[in-house]
Amino acid sequence: MLLDFTVENYRSFYHKRTLDLQSQKLSEEAKNNVAQVSSYSILKTLAVYGANSSGKSNLIKALQMMEICILSSVKLNPNDPLPYEPFLLLKDNANPTLFEISFFKDGYCFRYGFRYTETEIIDEWLYRKTTKRSVEQVLFIRNKDGFAFEEKNFPDGVLASKVNDNRLFLSLCAQLGGDISSQVISWFETDFNVVSGLNNQKYRKFSKMQFHRKNDTSKKALAFFQKLQLGFNEIATHEEELSIPEHMPKEFLPLLTKEMAGEKSIEIESVHTLYNDKKIACDQISFPFDERESSGTRKLFDMSGPIFDTLERGAILVIDELDAKMHPLISQQIIQLFNNPTTNPYNAQLIFTTHDTHLLSSKILRRDQIWFTEKNEVEQTDLYCLTDIVLPDGTKPRNDANYEKNYIAGRYGAIPYIINE
Repeated sequence: MLLDFTVENYRSFYHKRTLDLQSQKLSEEAKNNVAQVSSYSILKTLAVYGANSSGKSNLIKALQMMEICILSSVKLNPNDPLPYEPFLLLKDNANPTLFEISFFKDGYCFRYGFRYTETEIIDEWLYRKTTKRSVEQVLFIRNKDGFAFEEKNFPDGVLASKVNDNRLFLSLCAQLGGDISSQVISWFETDFNVVSGLNNQKYRKFSKMQFHRKNDTSKKALAFFQKLQLGFNEIATHEEELSIPEHMPKEFLPLLTKEMAGEKSIEIESVHTLYNDKKIACDQISFPFDERESSGTRKLFDMSGPIFDTLERGAILVIDELDAKMHPLISQQIIQLFNNPTTNPYNAQLIFTTHDTHLLSSKILRRDQIWFTEKNEVEQTDLYCLTDIVLPDGTKPRNDANYEKNYIAGRYGAIPYIINE
């Protein structure tokens, strides 16, 4: 499970900012929204609000960029540049970017981070501990002078005698077969997934495969669709031979025909009830899913694969623009899937950005699950929780406050300021 994430000098985030998923002591808030893992109390869902261009998507991109840096490090040649995207609105800003993440896996809380520029890794560190109050164990520390590790705590370090300036020590140790480093890398590979709520078509192939296999994940997804009463009763799948695109140049046809031989695609249909003139169900009829279902329904299908796979594995899913194209009530139902221990028995987590203010009035989110992004006068993004806000009268937002009304009224910040003409 993800405990917190820190970013500094990446895109609109210049100053160090931390997204914290450890719950606060709010006795009157929903208990089901919190998972108890070892001695940690961790939020199952977290929403990020903010005006357009306030930095919400940059926060998601930062999470994804850290993952990209870690998983692509082993492929870098010595002189390859690193994906360095600093804050550009500060003159001569050449400061390093920082990413740090803490997560719980296999009985340990790991804290891993690094700082880098376009050409080199400046610092890198890995710690772990077993309980919230126990002392952190130093696994390794790296800086410009080299790297240091305690062989007893981190035997992986013995495997690597030298690491290139632009490569991560953690990734090298994992590549060489280190157990602890592989354990950390596997969290990013299998337990952590960032997706887009706007470019949802990218996940359709995965969702189609889930339904074609007719496994437990697809059965739960179908039950969810039926609960939402989207109009169809079933999702039918079948395989089709891949067809050669029209207007393909003739010189490419032989090679393409050979490459596509035996390749098949999975196609889906929505199965609807057919009624007679007395409004009595008399048969069923199938339609090509893409042609007859709404864009919102298609998005929900596309996202169903990542959502229910995450629930099944107890993983972490990060969605930028969860509510795009979808009715607010459907967004609420997706969040409830993660908050409800019955549908989320393995403590999967959902982090998402949204403009859906109805979620604030539904009271399905605790105060520590509601976060905001806002830019200051020099276009730098601030990140803060609802519980961090101090109102003009010196008080903090109460549990019985109308969060939606107060947010729209600007009491929490993080809204667009529109100039009157």
